[in-house]
Amino acid sequence: MIKRIDEMLKLWAQDLHSPMTEAYGGASGGNMIAMLMACKGELIRGTRGSRVLLDESADIEFIVNKHLPPQLSVVVREHYCNHDSFLSQKYAHCGCSRDTYYQRLHEAHVHIAGLLMGKAA
Repeated sequence: MIKRIDEMLKLWAQDLHSPMTEAYGGASGGNMIAMLMACKGELIRGTRGSRVLLDESADIEFIVNKHLPPQLSVVVREHYCNHDSFLSQKYAHCGCSRDTYYQRLHEAHVHIAGLLMGKAA
């Protein structure tokens, strides 16, 4: 795995695919009244402390959804967004062995890094 991409994907999942952001409409703002009710009226903007810019999260979302082959996209989503399953369940969902799972994850990291670098160039 590529450490920098791993960190970016962890923050991407936290920013756009954590249970809190998905419950209230994603990173685009969501339902403000529902967020205020969940926080009991104490909503402080910008407290997530993300180190990934919103643009990078959006780029990663686009890459995972549109540019990765389906088998790599599934592995990325399982690895970074699914916190409820055990590793063996993740392997089974992806339809591969442990070794293949991590090979695909590394291959996804390489694809994402290449596409992000291509955008920056």
